[in-house]
Amino acid sequence: MQQYKSKRGTLTGKQKAAILMVTLGPELSANIYKHLREEEIEDLTLEIANIKRVEPQVRDEVLVEFKDIAKAQEYISTGGIEYARELLEKALGTGKAEEIIRRLTSSLQVRPFDFARRAEPAQLFNFIQGEHPQTISLIMAYLQPEQAAAILSSLSAEEQIEVAKRLATMDGTSPEVLSDVESVLEKRLASFINQESTSAGGLQSIVEILNRVDRSTEKTIMDGLDGLDPDLAENIRKRMFVFEDVAGLDDRAIQRVIREVESKDWALSLKGSNDIVQEKIFKNMSQRAASMLKEEIDYLGPVRLRDVEEAQQRIVAIIRKLEDAGEIVISRGGEDEIIV
Repeated sequence: MQQYKSKRGTLTGKQKAAILMVTLGPELSANIYKHLREEEIEDLTLEIANIKRVEPQVRDEVLVEFKDIAKAQEYISTGGIEYARELLEKALGTGKAEEIIRRLTSSLQVRPFDFARRAEPAQLFNFIQGEHPQTISLIMAYLQPEQAAAILSSLSAEEQIEVAKRLATMDGTSPEVLSDVESVLEKRLASFINQESTSAGGLQSIVEILNRVDRSTEKTIMDGLDGLDPDLAENIRKRMFVFEDVAGLDDRAIQRVIREVESKDWALSLKGSNDIVQEKIFKNMSQRAASMLKEEIDYLGPVRLRDVEEAQQRIVAIIRKLEDAGEIVISRGGEDEIIV
């Protein structure tokens, strides 16, 4: 077991994080865990387990450092790095402010194509149309999902499929490539932002975009990906509509889904869902059916998370099947989507 007596400057980042979690207590720490990756949870849990005692002085120093960094991040998100530096200098002095800013610089640099996220999709499309699909997918990876969806919908069917595939499989992008593309943007749109190194794209990026395009565009892309890379297409489908999105379906659609799903799957799924989803389902059942389902949920007792996720995925598959058959409508939130 470790007994922390040293100054915070000699502690590792993991040790500081562990001290912070212990200080915050189990309830707040549990909420923080929800936002961590699995390997981060394992490392942090091991570090916490090794803590025997933390000197009050060390604990207080860690809390002060956390507060200063959190405040700096808030300032930067509000008005940028210079704005943050000015406020921190007034509050903490020049030396301390510079120390915090340097510590955060690597993770708080402005993302590439920041100016493009303030541009109209039509203007961006005029720039990227005719470009190589790899270039288009690179730019789209840094846009807002709504912007990228509008651009993707404007491309030809062949380009849509190719761009979607490249975007979904994109990993890291070298600084040289980013610099070259941004240089072209500087010439055409009179704006330029330099960024040393970054990565974007991936499954979540294309999922957020496809969730916002019209159904026809989505179907064209997914059918094309089925032929090019079936595994990739299946991974995208699994992420496109998550169980919590059930709360966004209208009552008619919910009632239709309820008829197709087995009671056991509802019980397992709702066991691990939030109150909003549960209320939506119960509201669209008869009082007797809702009462029976609640009893079944209580009767289950503790269940494995894997079983809950599998049941939720079966329900999502049914929802997607009903949508494909035209029996329900999943709203994609686009401004031009009209349901009659």
